[in-house]
Amino acid sequence: MDYYNQDYKGQSERSRWTPLTRMLLSGEMTQERQKELSAKEKFDRWMVNEGYRRVFVFVFALLHMLVFAFAFVNYGVKDNLQIARDTFGPTFMIARSAALVLHLDVALVLFPVCRTLISLARQTPLNGIIQFDKNITFHKVTAWSIVFWSWVHTIAHWNNLGQAAAKNNLGVYGFLVANLVSGPGWTGYVMLVALMGMVFTSVEKPRRANYERFWYTHHMFIIFFFFWSIHGAFCMIQPDFAPFCTATGASAVGVFWQYWMYGGFAYLAERIAREVRGKHKTYISKVIQHPSNVCEIQIKKEHTKTRAGQYIFLCCPAVSLWQYHPFTLTSAPEEDYISIHMRIVGDFTRTLAQTLGCEFEKRGGGGDKKDTSQVVGVDGENPDVDPALRRVLPRVYVDGPFGSASEDVFKYEISVLVGAGIGVTPFASILKSIWYRMNYPKKRTRLSKVYFFWICRDFGSFEWFRSLLLAIEAQDVDNRIEIHTYLTAKIKADDATNIMINDANADKDTITGLRSPTNFGRPNWDMIFRGIRKLHSPAEAGVFFCGPKGLGSALHIFCNKYSEPGFSFVWGKENF
Repeated sequence: MDYYNQDYKGQSERSRWTPLTRMLLSGEMTQERQKELSAKEKFDRWMVNEGYRRVFVFVFALLHMLVFAFAFVNYGVKDNLQIARDTFGPTFMIARSAALVLHLDVALVLFPVCRTLISLARQTPLNGIIQFDKNITFHKVTAWSIVFWSWVHTIAHWNNLGQAAAKNNLGVYGFLVANLVSGPGWTGYVMLVALMGMVFTSVEKPRRANYERFWYTHHMFIIFFFFWSIHGAFCMIQPDFAPFCTATGASAVGVFWQYWMYGGFAYLAERIAREVRGKHKTYISKVIQHPSNVCEIQIKKEHTKTRAGQYIFLCCPAVSLWQYHPFTLTSAPEEDYISIHMRIVGDFTRTLAQTLGCEFEKRGGGGDKKDTSQVVGVDGENPDVDPALRRVLPRVYVDGPFGSASEDVFKYEISVLVGAGIGVTPFASILKSIWYRMNYPKKRTRLSKVYFFWICRDFGSFEWFRSLLLAIEAQDVDNRIEIHTYLTAKIKADDATNIMINDANADKDTITGLRSPTNFGRPNWDMIFRGIRKLHSPAEAGVFFCGPKGLGSALHIFCNKYSEPGFSFVWGKENF
């Protein structure tokens, strides 16, 4: 059945149905059975979204266990460490082996947070092999590995020092002195305190509750790496015979710094580049206050090249000289400015909005203009605007732009975009860019069809985004972009009746003003994924999502479930 060319004369609502909606409502998909896959086909499907990640985690864990095992055997048979083994027992080998694993992790942990390096790597052929978009995930995995092996190392040394104190009749006092006064002891505890401080403030809930606390405590990595460099230079445990470790000369410098210096140099270069890049003169050209505590900031585009789906780090010296916060770009590369839509949810965003002239708290969502957007400030040098709006807007520092998974939307034949709540912001830039490419087809693209799913409790909260969708839909005469809106808020019976009456013979949706009707409730993802596969197989579809973690996990599962030979759903999501 052709779902793209059906005429429903006199039935306005049906005529506004998208091809995918027509297929789903026809009942055809309910009769389709899931194809039975062979073992090889199941493995190939697993590899699409899960395989490389799982294989990487397995190799990562295996590498750590091999390093630990080889080190344990080495320290267990090394002929010049017999006295140490006799004094401390097997926990001496455990402590030393854990330290070697830590050297590996410390050497790796800084590379994933070198954003410039990662963005450059995404543009190389290696991006098809290595998932550079998972850089933050890799950083977290390595960091948790450091935490685990640090505690293994610490607990093993507690036993070592207890054994030494007991065999030398030093008692509890000797144990405490060895722990807190000896060079390896006190430097180790300083590192452990710094490490756990970074860990506790970087867990999701504390980080979201107070980003500033996370930002500042994470700079305790400087303390961690400094004391790491000297932790092994105190020569507390001597070998049985020469060459001996000495507290003077070359031995006093230690060798621990040699393990992390390459990552350290890369990160230092990254921070220098970040400061140089971010400190060039950047000016805000316009500030727009939107309903539901959203502030749009438009910045003059000077010497900056962007791509759809990228993000920047923004610093406003008038608010905080050192804090850089990530924001997704909502402007298209084809526009002469870059813009972000900032939701007021924390101390930094609230202070920045007030500095820019927004008055969310004062208005409190009330007043006659609560459901409209309002320009609150325009660059004072622009003579073509209302003098009442002209003002001197603060300078901002912009670091970036950097790539994300959503940047790959044009690499697929079919793209499925899912935005929930404020998660629609990454797709503003992408949809704008698609609109420009449709109207000014200078750039060739593999992309032939876009499905955009917008899930929200209150569409009035995103008036700025609804206006964008209206403009895109008006120009999309070839129906290359299908917009599916879902309203999840509970609606009173009287309101539902009024909506149905007004929508029955209308050529536009009563709620959104779009041609495509609004759906009530949550999407039936099983039917949607099966329908897209039915309409476009054979092909490859990229699925891009930004929103709540629970929905992202569910979509990830659906991508795996409905990928089969001839059609693959490739999973991607925003990741800062």
